[in-house]
Amino acid sequence: MRLAALALILSSTAALAAPCGNDASGFLAWKQAFAKEAAREGIGEKGLAALTRATYAARTIAADRNQKSFKYSLEKFMQVRGADAIVAQGRRNIAKYPDFYGALERIYGVPAGIIVAIHGMETGFGRFMGDSHVLSATTTLAYDCRRPDFFRPHLLATLKLIDRGDISANATGAKHGELGHTQFLPGNILAYGVDGDGNGQVDLTGVSDALSSTANFLRSKGWQPGKGWQEGQPNFRVIKEWNAASVYQKAIAIIAARIEA
Repeated sequence: MRLAALALILSSTAALAAPCGNDASGFLAWKQAFAKEAAREGIGEKGLAALTRATYAARTIAADRNQKSFKYSLEKFMQVRGADAIVAQGRRNIAKYPDFYGALERIYGVPAGIIVAIHGMETGFGRFMGDSHVLSATTTLAYDCRRPDFFRPHLLATLKLIDRGDISANATGAKHGELGHTQFLPGNILAYGVDGDGNGQVDLTGVSDALSSTANFLRSKGWQPGKGWQEGQPNFRVIKEWNAASVYQKAIAIIAARIEA
């Protein structure tokens, strides 16, 4: 009897979970099923209404299937990303706002060079923060069979942020749903977002909030103040938490060292 009851519970749980898909054909049905899951997770009417308007993001899927950064050599990646320009602009930013970057280092223990290297790498210091519909991107990736377990929490986070009024249902960002100057995934906004300018809201389209949140993320992941961050040094492990591409990790470490030199 116990085994039968357990089997019934497991089959019921599986039935409640929305299945994934590999193209747009099952997207609408998936959204309807996921809406029930989201409601059980506490998502309110505002978030659920926004979910009904999310569309299948074909550009997001194309980008997810063709991530060139994983294929480049370090030299090619540095060239494509404009490492020299990032170093020059990063140094100018630190010289222009020494109090701000100094405060970040005092509070979080993360050197300014690391923060501005990430800022430059992610969005060219805010010049381009993405043109993809964030909710559609995260919904599509949560539905897609490639990495649904990774992206479903980020979809729920997107809906929570919409519910709270922290982001618009029409917010735009990068193709995987990243937002703001340093491209935070929605779940990371909830976990590590900081109101850096003290206006009562975490808005990563603002430089102060975005860079404070970035420093907080790194510190929360185990950044050791005063320790090195090149390969083989203690804080390189933390840089690896920021991005999965090894060339990206190495580039951040090298560019930050050049900025700090």
